Amino acid sequence: MLGWELPPHHTGGMGIVCYQMCRELAKTGAEIEFVLPYTADFSHINFMKINPAVPHDVDEIHGGPVGIGSTYDSQEFEYIMQDGTKRVTPMNEHQSNYAKYAAQLVTLGEYDVIHAHDWLTFRAALAAKQVSGKPLFVHIHSTEYDRAGGKHGNPLVEEIEYIGLHLADRIFAISEATKATIIRHYGIPASKIEVVHNAMEFEPHELESGTNTNSFVYADTMRKAGYHILVSAGRLTVQKGLTQLLHAFRKVVDLRPKSLLLVVGSGDQYEELIELAADLGLSGNVIFTGRLNGTGQEWRDAFAVGDLFIMPSVSEPFGITPFEALAQNTPALISLQSGVSEILKHVLKVDFWDIDEMANKIVAVFDNPDLAQELTLNGRREMFSQSWKKSADLMMHHYHHHVAYRAEPAYV
Repeated sequence: MLGWELPPHHTGGMGIVCYQMCRELAKTGAEIEFVLPYTADFSHINFMKINPAVPHDVDEIHGGPVGIGSTYDSQEFEYIMQDGTKRVTPMNEHQSNYAKYAAQLVTLGEYDVIHAHDWLTFRAALAAKQVSGKPLFVHIHSTEYDRAGGKHGNPLVEEIEYIGLHLADRIFAISEATKATIIRHYGIPASKIEVVHNAMEFEPHELESGTNTNSFVYADTMRKAGYHILVSAGRLTVQKGLTQLLHAFRKVVDLRPKSLLLVVGSGDQYEELIELAADLGLSGNVIFTGRLNGTGQEWRDAFAVGDLFIMPSVSEPFGITPFEALAQNTPALISLQSGVSEILKHVLKVDFWDIDEMANKIVAVFDNPDLAQELTLNGRREMFSQSWKKSADLMMHHYHHHVAYRAEPAYV
C-alpha cells in the first residue's frame, strides 16, 4: 500500500482514514506493508509494517507530507543526512525517488496487490505495477477537480490522475459523488469503480474532554456570556466554501449580534479570508486560529466549544469533520455537495451557494436548544453505527477477485 501520510502527521483527513482502514483490513487477514515517502516514529502502529521510502543515508526528512495541495514542483523537502548535512529536494525529485523505491521493493518481497492513495502516489504505484505485473487498486479520496472547487486545477496533477485512473485495475471511490466526478471528468467506465465509504472510529479518550477548561478560553467565556459559537475546521482553500460561509455569517450576525465564528485551520485563503471578514465588518465576530494539530486535545476542543459545526464545502469527496464534531456533542450543518451527506441523515444540509438558507439554518440551531440536542443525539447514534468492517470486506472481495482471475482481463 502506497500512501502519503499516517498519524501522527496530519495535513488532512487521509492519514487518519488510511490508519483506520488498514487496521480493519488487518483484522480480515490482510498483511499490509505501508510505504511512505518519509521516515518517522511509527512505533504505535503494530497491525502493519511501515516502510519509509528514503535513501539509505537519510536520517530524516523535513517538509512533508503534503498530500492535499495542488503543488508539484513548488514544494521542497529538506533531507537530513546521517552525517548531519542537509540536501534540499523539490517535490518532483522526491516523488521520483519514491517511485524508484516502490519499483525496487516489489522485486524483493512477495505481494498480491498494489493499493495506492491519490495522485501523489500514482507514479510509484504505476512503477511497481509495471515491474511486478500485480493488480493495481487506486483509492480516490479527492480529485484535482474537487481541490480546485469544482473547476479545472493544476493540469499536471490532472494528467497524473488521468493516467493512474485509466491504468488501474480497479478504482475505489470514497463516495457516489466522487465516483460521478471520476466518470464525468476522466472518462472512466462506471463498472470499473467501486464506492467504498469512509467511516470514523474513536478511541474512548477522544470522546471525552481532557479537562474542564476548554483550550479556547475566549470563545468558551463568550459562550457562557450568552454568545453562540459556530465552528468551521479544515483547510482554508477555495474547495471548502469559506467565502460563502462568511457572507452567510454576516446575515447571521445581523439577526443575532451575539454570534461568533471560530475558523480553525490554515491554507491558501488564510489572509484573503481575514481581509474579507474585515470588509464585511466581522472582525469582532470571527476568530482565526491558524493551523492546529489534527489529532490533539486542542483540535477536539475546537469542536466542543461550538453550538454548531459547519462544513460548507463547494466540492467535498467525503468529509470526516462532521463525525469529529458529533464526537464532541456538537450538531453539524453540511453542504449537499459533500460525500458524507450520502450516509449521514441526522445533520442539517444546505447547498454551498445558498447563503440565505445557510444563515437561516444556523440561526435555527442557535435559537432552538431542543433542535440542537435532537440533532446531536440522533447524529451520534448514526455515527456510531458506521464502521470500517463493511468497507474492508468489500476491498478484500475485490483483492481476491483480481488475484484469482489475474489471467483474464477484468476490464477493457
